[in-house]
Amino acid sequence: MQLTSKQRAFLMGQANALNPIFQIGKESISPEMVDGIAQALEKRELIKIGVLKNCEDAPEEIAQIIAERTHSTVVKVIGKKIILYKCNPKKNKIELPK
Repeated sequence: MQLTSKQRAFLMGQANALNPIFQIGKESISPEMVDGIAQALEKRELIKIGVLKNCEDAPEEIAQIIAERTHSTVVKVIGKKIILYKCNPKKNKIELPK
């Protein structure tokens, strides 16, 4: 899904109030973590992930890999924080601006 700049800004505003619900450390990304992130995205639609200092992979790379594996969209990577969005067609919680 491609986000417009208006939609991206809206989601960034929504994500400001969120705390990271996953933390990626030196083990980087495991299949179990991807499954957990996919379940969280299905339930919440918008999540924030923290990348710890001991992780050797770049947050941008991690964000792209997770987005591909969970079929979600990277809203933004800010420092060591990743914001992901995935619309749930069954229970749409976040109404994006047009």
